[in-house]
Amino acid sequence: MMMLDSIDELLVHIKDVQRDVIELSNESLMKMSSFMEKNSLEIDEDISTALQYQDIITQQLNATIEAIESMQKSINIFTHAYKSDEGLANESLIKLKEKLDATLADAKDKKSRFSGKVAAENTEETIEFF
Repeated sequence: MMMLDSIDELLVHIKDVQRDVIELSNESLMKMSSFMEKNSLEIDEDISTALQYQDIITQQLNATIEAIESMQKSINIFTHAYKSDEGLANESLIKLKEKLDATLADAKDKKSRFSGKVAAENTEETIEFF
């Protein structure tokens, strides 16, 4: 099961990168807020939209982390089952595929729900939140 161990290590790395990007995004938001406060600047529509986009990015990164953790849990269950009983492992592999399919569907749903629309010039379109 070396292949699954390698996949797990890759997933851990991706989660770590996602968390680092979330932290950078939060630091960026704090720096922008501090700058605006120091200079007594008001938030206009463009800045408001940019801040909403930043929130969407953070939500998407968190959704990716959740999907990865679900995959890791399923892989760990399969690996344990494989080591204990090959027949059980085959059943577990089918369940793993079902869970990974469900995880993918959930991730796609979250992407869809949190995707924003860029406000086109001279239209009434805005960011949609659900």
